[in-house]
Amino acid sequence: MKPILPIFAIIGLLQSCTTPVNISSQAIRNPANCPSQTEPLPIASANDEGLYQQFDYHIRDIITDADTITFQTQQYDIVFCRFDRTWTVEPGTLAPEFQTANNPEQFSENIQNPPYQTIELNGKSYQYRVILEPNPFGNEAQGIEPKTVVFELITPNSEQPQRHPLYTLDQVKQAEVGFSLGVPRITSALSYADRLFLSVASEQGEGFSGIATMVGYNPDMNELVVIQPEEIQGQQITDFVIAGDPGNPVFWLGTQISGEGNPYLSGMGLVAYRPSPPSLKSGTITSYTVRNSPIVGAIPDQLHLEGDRLWVGTGNGVCQVRWQGADNPGNWSCWRFAAKAELPSQGLPIYRRLLAETPAVTLDPDQVGDTVEVLWWSPLDYQTQKGRYEVRYEDGFTVTLDEGTSSWSEKYGSSWQPRPWQPPFYWAGHEWHWQGDRFVRGFDQVALNFFGGGPLGIVSDQDQWTGEKPANMNVLRGDLEVLELTETTTKLNYHSGWVEEEFLNPYFTVVPQNRPFNPRPNPLNDL
Repeated sequence: MKPILPIFAIIGLLQSCTTPVNISSQAIRNPANCPSQTEPLPIASANDEGLYQQFDYHIRDIITDADTITFQTQQYDIVFCRFDRTWTVEPGTLAPEFQTANNPEQFSENIQNPPYQTIELNGKSYQYRVILEPNPFGNEAQGIEPKTVVFELITPNSEQPQRHPLYTLDQVKQAEVGFSLGVPRITSALSYADRLFLSVASEQGEGFSGIATMVGYNPDMNELVVIQPEEIQGQQITDFVIAGDPGNPVFWLGTQISGEGNPYLSGMGLVAYRPSPPSLKSGTITSYTVRNSPIVGAIPDQLHLEGDRLWVGTGNGVCQVRWQGADNPGNWSCWRFAAKAELPSQGLPIYRRLLAETPAVTLDPDQVGDTVEVLWWSPLDYQTQKGRYEVRYEDGFTVTLDEGTSSWSEKYGSSWQPRPWQPPFYWAGHEWHWQGDRFVRGFDQVALNFFGGGPLGIVSDQDQWTGEKPANMNVLRGDLEVLELTETTTKLNYHSGWVEEEFLNPYFTVVPQNRPFNPRPNPLNDL
């Protein structure tokens, strides 16, 4: 099977970290420093960014000052003004070290001999990195299988690194999270209570994996503690901050998983780890996902702590939460990312399926307004890369599938149990989540599937992917209403349709995440 995109493995994307500051208690110096929105910024085309990646809105870095908070993606700077709590979108200024790796020679050097990174603590510099042993990379290392992930730390008064094993291949196999050691990386480093703390994640896919790890170092005692909560051992830690006082800290983690050709897959979401004193090695875990909390995205990429507020940047939007009361939905304020476009004055023909030959209806701007929300883009074939946009269409269409519900073990094998972030059983809309009135799917809930036909939506049996063209999808991100769901049948209303790409010029924006005023119980709970 040939990939539908040229794939370059991305390992070692650096993450940012800053020492938390309580800006919420400081005076905002100058509201005039907040940017003013000018012309909307168009989203990149598939030819510019690659298939599907124009909807990669994952947060790579967060930059703050007294007036603004800037969430940086590959394409945009998304700026929050503290003065009036408004958003503007500007051209991206992401620093090179946070850009997706695209230099093969530099990548090869970094993976063979990872560079040390530096963090300051009490005016002194510490250097750190994680490596595989034995080193499996380089011409002389072919056929070598690494057995251990090792953390190296160079303290201010030393030239040689301290070397601390974090986990072994045998531990990864015993935990049943993989069969080989994936390339590890430091995803966050911070100082807290005169100690250093770091989070470690591992490459995942094709059997490669690791154990989610946090490391704490006490320079006064020259002691290092390795923290590996069992509940998250199969996750990738995307970012890490510590809230609260040293006697009762809360470790906040962003998590996800990944797989072959799928760099972003939903995991346990935002995780609160509360260590049990006096040791940091044991404690309790609370997971906040799109299924059990107001969080606006499935994958928290970057976290930023300001006093009693935790900012969470995801691939689908941003939330500010009073972390001490995160279990209360009233303590969350969220905004979601969206792409919109002006409707043509003559109307917009809509197709009910991606590859349909005849439009089913025409959107009239006099009836529905001047703009339409753009949900996704998909090619009509892989050769020309011409495609269609999926757009929100409130009237929607109906589809009946000749498949219904099944247990996860029926779908994936007798030992498979539903993960905490999954619904209790498998059904066609399992990658959508209930939001009080409909099932919805965020940008970061779409597995990109660079191998095997691209992102998957809801498709009738006769319209599955054949290899030459994408599957003839009914819906990929549109909202769903369940009309009937049994063990043999699924009947849905989907509130979207497909339009020719040349009719629209989508632009990126940020909108409030409005939850239903009178939410209804999840209908899956009654099945």
